[in-house]
Amino acid sequence: MGADGGTSHAFSGGGAHRLYRHGHSPVHGLPPHTKLAATFAFVIVVVSTPREAMWAFGAYAVLLATVAYAARVPAGFLLRRLLIEVPFVAFAVLMPFVAQGERVEALGMSLSVNGLWGAWNVLAKGTLGVAASVLLASTTELRELLLGLQRLKLPPLLVQIASFMIRYGDVIADEMRRMRIARESRGFEARGVRHWGILAKSAGALFIRSYERGERVHLAMVSRGYAGSMPVIDEVTASRAQWSYALALPAAALVVCLLGWVL
Repeated sequence: MGADGGTSHAFSGGGAHRLYRHGHSPVHGLPPHTKLAATFAFVIVVVSTPREAMWAFGAYAVLLATVAYAARVPAGFLLRRLLIEVPFVAFAVLMPFVAQGERVEALGMSLSVNGLWGAWNVLAKGTLGVAASVLLASTTELRELLLGLQRLKLPPLLVQIASFMIRYGDVIADEMRRMRIARESRGFEARGVRHWGILAKSAGALFIRSYERGERVHLAMVSRGYAGSMPVIDEVTASRAQWSYALALPAAALVVCLLGWVL
């Protein structure tokens, strides 16, 4: 495959991803930069909430459930994506056992009071942050997310790196799939340590092919006038009504946060 083919494969499409759920809800229709700003503000408000205000985190969950309903994202879809935070849950479970300070007895175990509060803090805020991020990813395509970051004036170099990483990741994944099919078509099955050598050689071949593909893509981009910055093809804008609709979530969360500090 020539340089032109590599470039077209790396940069064509790439809008959908596994977390994205196609739909035509009001949340899907919002400009990406408004959803990014709303999600970031919501997470900041959640993190700023005192851990003792347990009712506030329930209110945040209700707000996110309302957004999920408006976006027509099923509860099962959202809950399955929340499994990504399992490592943080395991860390939180250990905190009551290893933290120092005052201790209480529960179910025959000696638990740290500070550890219990810390575990609750990590679980509540982490779960809400992950849920907000999953809702953002479920209603926004990757290409739109990149456009939103660009619209929010994120450093262009960081946007380009993210763009290349996401799009070129698909190319590497396809190359890995073809190599796996080629091995299996020859009767190879990795069943033990004695097959690690073959897998290591495959990994080396994948690295070389990816490096060569990257060079061809870069040469193709330079030949088309690339000089360190990508042209802005779609100018994403948002009306005042769209901003108001998107910021309704962090605004409501801010009210809950303030009440959590006062009450």
